[in-house]
Amino acid sequence: MTAEEKKGRRTRLDDIAARCGVSISTVSRALAGEKGVRPEIRKLVLETASAVSYALPASVAGKKVMLVASGAAMIDYVRNQFTVYVLEGLNARAAALGIELAMRPVADKGDEARVVAEMRDDPSFGGMLILTVDEEEMLAAAADLGKPVVLVNSDDPYMRLSSVTPCNRSAAFIAAERLIKAGHERILFMLRPGRRTIERRLEGWRDALQHHGLTADADLVLEVDDWLPELGADAITRLVREKGLSFTAILTAGDSLANGAVRGLQAMGYGVPQDISVMGIDDLPQSAFLNPPLSTVHIPMRELGATALDLLRDMMLGLAAPRRRVELACHLVERGSVAAVRHMSAVTEGR
Repeated sequence: MTAEEKKGRRTRLDDIAARCGVSISTVSRALAGEKGVRPEIRKLVLETASAVSYALPASVAGKKVMLVASGAAMIDYVRNQFTVYVLEGLNARAAALGIELAMRPVADKGDEARVVAEMRDDPSFGGMLILTVDEEEMLAAAADLGKPVVLVNSDDPYMRLSSVTPCNRSAAFIAAERLIKAGHERILFMLRPGRRTIERRLEGWRDALQHHGLTADADLVLEVDDWLPELGADAITRLVREKGLSFTAILTAGDSLANGAVRGLQAMGYGVPQDISVMGIDDLPQSAFLNPPLSTVHIPMRELGATALDLLRDMMLGLAAPRRRVELACHLVERGSVAAVRHMSAVTEGR
């Protein structure tokens, strides 16, 4: 299909939606024969499409989609369940669409080359989802496949590939602003660096501090080697023992590190949130059962998977051009680990 033909198809989708008084996504689902569209609406959409001589797309039911999962995604799957919920959303949506998902884990460059070759050479695959992959070689190879590809929980800095992520930058902004409104000005940010999605969270922390006229000092960024809670606890303990307590709140790039921060502070005799407030990002289910229950920002994990497959489905039908970066909104979850700021001297004296 030429670019002009795709543009014309999109225009006619707009026209059909306007004539039927429904959204373009409803038109797309009705034309694709998906579940969840009322029979009378489906009938109206099909009749209107016929009236404007719209060429109905083939259904994606029965088509195969390759799900490529990085080693980082599989490690996460075992450790803290973020990937579990993304996959739940993917699998539920695939069942609704009648799409078969075939998972291919990749641990090294050899695996990446093999899955790209399989995708390119096997005509039964209509598209590819790539979960938690940032490596440029893999992204470049996927962009040259000539088949629809959507990144899940990652993005392509060159926009060769469409992607679906949480709005990581605004998630961290929301969390940091909650702490600032509680009076905290020295907010430590703890992260495991390396992924663009996590870099966006660091940017959101900086955005909030700068928005409120505060300085995002370099000594307020604490890097950890991995996401394990015990490493978070060790890092906080080491920092406080070596440099003292120079912050009143901690924001972590993931709930697992927040869990570790709470453990480390409590082991040193500090109260959370009485002395130090702690905020996470992710809203993993176990965070509600910590002591105290963790205040955090909810990441729509299941919706990430479902939305990515919806976008890929539209691309397979020729209904999603140009390439796009979709970010899902996140929201604050108030629990018990954040309180109004105490003066630093009061914290030290109260130990």
